[in-house]
Amino acid sequence: MNEMINRGTGLLLIDVTNSNPNGDPDRDSDPRIRQDKRGEISPVSFKRKLRDLVDDKESWLWKEVAEELGLDQEGYEILESKRTQREEVRKLTSDQLLAKYWDVRVFGTTFLEGEKKESKTFIATGVVQFGLGVSLDPIRVERMTTTKVMPVEDDKSKGMAPLAYRIVSYGLYAMPFFINATAAQKTHCTAKDIELLLRLIPHVYKETASYIRSQVDLRHAFYVEHQRPRGTFNDFKIIEMLTPHKKNTTSEIALSWHDYDSEALAASVAELNQLLVGKAAPVRDLMDCL
Repeated sequence: MNEMINRGTGLLLIDVTNSNPNGDPDRDSDPRIRQDKRGEISPVSFKRKLRDLVDDKESWLWKEVAEELGLDQEGYEILESKRTQREEVRKLTSDQLLAKYWDVRVFGTTFLEGEKKESKTFIATGVVQFGLGVSLDPIRVERMTTTKVMPVEDDKSKGMAPLAYRIVSYGLYAMPFFINATAAQKTHCTAKDIELLLRLIPHVYKETASYIRSQVDLRHAFYVEHQRPRGTFNDFKIIEMLTPHKKNTTSEIALSWHDYDSEALAASVAELNQLLVGKAAPVRDLMDCL
């Protein structure tokens, strides 16, 4: 029987400076933006980076974390990987699928599976749910044309990419996430699977940085573990008290992290910890492991 998993409530504060944290394919890869001008980061894009970190078994990060947690490669493969052969996956039973793929146990999947000569749909809601990341304030999107010495076309003297560099000048995004212990009964997710997730979160943007995401990182990765699987404290209250506010409320946009009241945030975390006594573990900032 799997070790019991308690409910968890988390909030990621993603700091974006002169970068595109998540391009919108419907808008020529512009940074995702809402009608109220606040930016967005999709849960899919964040989970993709976590999958990539687990999938790269040759990286120093995987080797170190695997050694710390005593993990073998077996049981920690990624279903949503370019190497996955879908026809081979269809041959697996539900139990085999769950035993093999970490992302299925943690995030769930919808996959057509053949079992006992009957074709059926394997649908599982994952234990971990990431919410939409939304900037706390409106963002400003900047665009510029970039050039390169070696052109893509043979008849050109240099390469041009008109308005291809599309970035957010600054934005602080809040992305909530939740550990639903009830789903672990169906996906066979273990406490070690969750601990792997928590160990990897601080490295998500550092280890997947790119030309257009050179300055995207986590300021804080707050996490609260409840005392029971069903939860022992209000999720909304936790998220509310872990969300920072700007010092100057008259300015529509924030220009940097320093526009937010970090002292007030620290005081709010301390107050939350007092409220959590006897109900949940103290607030854990996963970034402290760095």
